[in-house]
Amino acid sequence: MKWTILGSGGCMVIPKPLCRCRVCQEARKKGVPYARAGPSVFLHDINLLIDTPAEIVTLLNRSTIRRVDYLTFTHLDPDHVEGFRVVEQIALDFRSWRAYPEKQVCLLLPEQLNAAIRDIRSQYGPVVDFYQESGFIRLMAFQEKVQVANVDITAIPVDRGSKLAFIYVFEKSGRKVVYATCDIKPFPEHRDEVQQPDLLVIQPGIFEEGLRHGFRYPAEHVSRTTLYTFEQTMDLAARIQAKRVLFVHLEEYWNRSYDDYLALESKYPGVGFAYDGMPLTV
Repeated sequence: MKWTILGSGGCMVIPKPLCRCRVCQEARKKGVPYARAGPSVFLHDINLLIDTPAEIVTLLNRSTIRRVDYLTFTHLDPDHVEGFRVVEQIALDFRSWRAYPEKQVCLLLPEQLNAAIRDIRSQYGPVVDFYQESGFIRLMAFQEKVQVANVDITAIPVDRGSKLAFIYVFEKSGRKVVYATCDIKPFPEHRDEVQQPDLLVIQPGIFEEGLRHGFRYPAEHVSRTTLYTFEQTMDLAARIQAKRVLFVHLEEYWNRSYDDYLALESKYPGVGFAYDGMPLTV
């Protein structure tokens, strides 16, 4: 499977607007790979885009991608769906205010997200309905498993009550990628599908030290309800016997630059930290 990490950042881009911290100033000066846009990846085998941060148009334009046939979401937090309008940017024929039929994108959603996505609205009502009526997308909902061409996809919900999020498992020709970008606690490690992936793409979790202003996460901090610590995430990767680990959704407030992550990589064989535009073959 051929992948591109389009955006490697988290809920805050790097550089964060107006921020003058060390990490943001360096990113502003040097650009990628020090700069990071919001979380998004692309699976070239089936032209599948996963998540649309606000920066997705720029990310696609600076890539070599020429078609988006499928789009899915891991969950509906703003940093993952703000750029949903990219389907209009891709497909709109301005002369008719309708879509070019050949550019229509298939929105591939687990059934639970199919219902929840209608909460994203504009003055036209639910945006998903408007995009369907305009011909920008066609909606394909599925129950947990779906096959697209020769890629098998499993969507596993994270049990967080009303805060719905999904971990995706992609399998092709005996190779397996587990994509667990955000809000992954409690990780469904009891599922056979997530065991022994060739590649685990996952958020590193909370860094307890080295944060700006000497900040320490209190025991009751809300982030602890959705994220493991970095050490716990490493233990999780070992338990499911991931052959390689790639960390994404790298947050600005962790106060770490591209060089800091490179130094961490050197301590952990088989572990990498993503950057915008990073190519992968599994």
